[in-house]
Amino acid sequence: MNFLFLLIIAAVAVYLLRRPLKAHPSFFYGIAVILDLLYFVGSTFGVPRWLWTPLVDLIQKCELALALFAIVMFIGCLGKEQALYRQMKPIRAELSIVACILCFGHMAVYLDSYLPRLLGNASINGNVTVAFGVAVALFVLLALLGVTSLGIVKRAMSSRRWTRIQRFAYLFFALIFCHLALMLLPAALRGGIAAQESLFIYTAMFGAYGILRLGKAAAERHEQARGNATGAPSITREEETSIGNAA
Repeated sequence: MNFLFLLIIAAVAVYLLRRPLKAHPSFFYGIAVILDLLYFVGSTFGVPRWLWTPLVDLIQKCELALALFAIVMFIGCLGKEQALYRQMKPIRAELSIVACILCFGHMAVYLDSYLPRLLGNASINGNVTVAFGVAVALFVLLALLGVTSLGIVKRAMSSRRWTRIQRFAYLFFALIFCHLALMLLPAALRGGIAAQESLFIYTAMFGAYGILRLGKAAAERHEQARGNATGAPSITREEETSIGNAA
């Protein structure tokens, strides 16, 4: 499945379903769990081809989770005054949790596949070994960020501590790109067209996110400095992340 096509569909669906997602997040968490279970059943016992093919793209390749994380990333790049930001920011936590659940399905399958080979000293390509190490770090961050995105956990924590933990999301996003690059680069260098196209798309997406997020951070610092100079109140980054259920 073309990732850009999936990303566009996911973005439209998230926008249209933003109110139900906020009002009934457990329903969407349940759908994510069902997709994971269907993939496990399909990989173990087999399912019809018409069902297996999309499951491979959505769960095994982790494309649906990546698309949802990309939406979360770019919501954070929007200006606070923009209407779209105000509409989408309240569901970032719920959206992140759905993506986390989908990621666990992807990670569990590959952990079961690669861990015994690594522990058994089987011959594995060097870049795959490094990618697996990055994946382990991603798993830890995924669990940390996913758990602290839950409303009940967030309410039990101080705003300052929660914000500090959630800033690991930047490291998480960077490691996602590293993991993708490590897995795709060898095939891309050998001339694999699909790998080259995917690597180009992911590089462009994460590069655009980095530029936009740094630009927003610079604008926020400028606004805060101007507010300090004039004595006008300004919203700090820490206060901003504590408003609503941000991820």
